Amino acid sequence: MCEILVIADHIRGVLAGITLETIGAGTKLKEQLGIPLIVAVIAENPSDYRDQVNCVGVDQIIEISTGTAYFEPVITEEVICQLVEQRKSAIILIPHSANGMAYGPSLSVQLGSGFASDILAVEAIDGQLLATRSIYENKVQMKVSFPDKSIVTLMLRGATFELAEKGGTAEVIRFRADLSELPRQWSHLEFIEAPESNIDIAKAEFILSIGRGIGDQEHVGRFSELADKLGATLGCSRPLADAGWLPKPHQVGLSGKLAANCKLYLAFGISGAVQHLHGMKHVDTIIAVNTDPNAPIFNVATYGVCGDVFEFSDALEKTI
Repeated sequence: MCEILVIADHIRGVLAGITLETIGAGTKLKEQLGIPLIVAVIAENPSDYRDQVNCVGVDQIIEISTGTAYFEPVITEEVICQLVEQRKSAIILIPHSANGMAYGPSLSVQLGSGFASDILAVEAIDGQLLATRSIYENKVQMKVSFPDKSIVTLMLRGATFELAEKGGTAEVIRFRADLSELPRQWSHLEFIEAPESNIDIAKAEFILSIGRGIGDQEHVGRFSELADKLGATLGCSRPLADAGWLPKPHQVGLSGKLAANCKLYLAFGISGAVQHLHGMKHVDTIIAVNTDPNAPIFNVATYGVCGDVFEFSDALEKTI
């Protein structure tokens, strides 16, 4: 194996925190495999992120200017393909983020590499790369190996790996990618600002989420108060966020936030659409309350209550 290549993730000029986690995972692999750790910054002005990604253990920072201020997955994919071809990178670590999901799987196809997404752990044993991810609705963790693959692409889950230590002494080099023949099939229109919120679903250890089963927007306050009394973070399913009952940062699911650090998840009136399950089915303890005995949420719940959410919440509040 030649080198480990980490792809930095950034949004609107701000380095995403998951980048430092991905570099942190890369430093562990570097220690185990004894090969260089490289960080690639693909941006309009990549030098803006230089100090932030110059972490302990990083051997080189490769800066690639794209000439565009906005993230474009096709450009990112093409740049990485050219970079890997020239440098013979063996392990590519990509943050499992909205940006990463836009190019990671197709990049793997282009490279013909081994691939695994939403990785919880990665290690090298006797020179063999092993990645851990969840299967069977996150009830089982599976180790994945990549025999006979000279290149492996991994997408690492956020709020999972230790942050890299800043203050490295990496060499900075520049790479010029040939994008002259790359078709431009779209143009950037605008950013739509997400509503401000003081919560972080990804870091919450205890979440009380509500869905359409609560019936009406006027009931949101009731469950918000219950969450406060329990010491939980209030979450919700997509229909509530789309309806404006709660700001978007409260949404758990594929198009919302991943409950990455959650240990206890209460689901009140949530049926359990696959998009919502994506964000929380991995949680160790899930307690679901729903009047529908066939609700999909019960397939992933540790404990299920087939009953009225208001009666259950009343009883819970009296208990505490």
